[in-house]
Amino acid sequence: MAAADPPGAGDLSQLAENLLYQLQENFQALTEKITLRMEEMGKRIDDLEKHVADLMTEAGIENTNEEQ
Repeated sequence: MAAADPPGAGDLSQLAENLLYQLQENFQALTEKITLRMEEMGKRIDDLEKHVADLMTEAGIENTNEEQ
């Protein structure tokens, strides 16, 4: 702490540092949660596309939008 800092400035600085650390931890946890959900959704979409293609094949419908 500098000589010109008012009393309690160190406490305020520590409080701000702790708050920023907690925010960083929360942001990291949310980022991981969102990433996991996006990966799960991607797998579900892949499964859905496969099931639709299978149904179209069973129905005798040609898939004209198939990726090459």
